[in-house]
Amino acid sequence: SIAILLYLARKFKTPDHWYPSDLQKRARVDEYLSWQHVNIRGKGSKLFLTKVLVPLLTGQPLPPEKLEGVTEELNVVLTQFEEKFLQDKPFIAGSEISLADIVALVELMQPVGAGYDLFEERPKLAEWRRRVEEAVGKQLFQEAHEGILNAKNL
Repeated sequence: SIAILLYLARKFKTPDHWYPSDLQKRARVDEYLSWQHVNIRGKGSKLFLTKVLVPLLTGQPLPPEKLEGVTEELNVVLTQFEEKFLQDKPFIAGSEISLADIVALVELMQPVGAGYDLFEERPKLAEWRRRVEEAVGKQLFQEAHEGILNAKNL
């Protein structure tokens, strides 16, 4: 949860970029962490549930029009994310990675795991993903997402 991430960042005195002491940068992190619950998380999880879990549990694929509606909802919040949070910055809070970037990318990997490549037609988002992966370490990132990226094979 977000509360646990913030607790851990404070308790273990992580490098400042994860949860910045600069109030403006911290406000950007906090703003994203508050916004994402019903936006990126809500719409990304809904696509994952609709495309992977519901058909797995019911044995029936969902009607294409329902999947199309869920995909469009996700696309709306992706545009908001790019315009409001990424703008022309390398990361959400500025020039360095933060908890907001990690939380955002983890949530976006659910639709990817469902087989929806949301980065394909969004170069700004794809470049941001590349920067986040490099900051974390590509191998660690792949290991952390191995399960979700194989979910569509269920």
